[in-house]
Amino acid sequence: MRNKSVLLEAQDIQKAVELIRLGARMQMLEAETGLSRERLLKLYKEVKGVSPPKGMLPFSTDWFMSWQPNIHASLFMAFHRFVRGNAGLDGLNAIVQAFRLYQEHVESFEMEQVLSLTRAWTLIRFFDARLLQSARCTCCGGEFVTHAYDPTQHYVCGLCHVPSRAGKTRKAQLAESIAP
Repeated sequence: MRNKSVLLEAQDIQKAVELIRLGARMQMLEAETGLSRERLLKLYKEVKGVSPPKGMLPFSTDWFMSWQPNIHASLFMAFHRFVRGNAGLDGLNAIVQAFRLYQEHVESFEMEQVLSLTRAWTLIRFFDARLLQSARCTCCGGEFVTHAYDPTQHYVCGLCHVPSRAGKTRKAQLAESIAP
């Protein structure tokens, strides 16, 4: 620890604070910074005012395949491709910028935010590990997240072929029952 640059440590702290504010989990902070777990715990408590959530990170690609998460994951991936191609960003910087664009989009259309920063980060890791891929919808032409090596020549997205129970969440049902 004595040989570590004060400047590099300050950059790691700044990066960790930004990630914490965006909702990063401890595992992501540990992977993306050079700070110790103890230091990150103190920093998290200082920034958020509470201890970080416990539990494992998402480890299955299946979460991204259900209707609503797939649409949000696909939207995030479109922002990620845009940021990488047009802003010249890569790695964590591209993920953070794409996530901010995703948040702004969701907020501007008054949608529920389905994707967290940690899930977005995990999504990119799944793409990098070739566990997930993009497929073009044969109806609308949009790019959507699919399992790697799934046949995609006749792929139809969840927006063009909406499942019968899509959007039937408790929140939506409650809103319908309250509406005049």
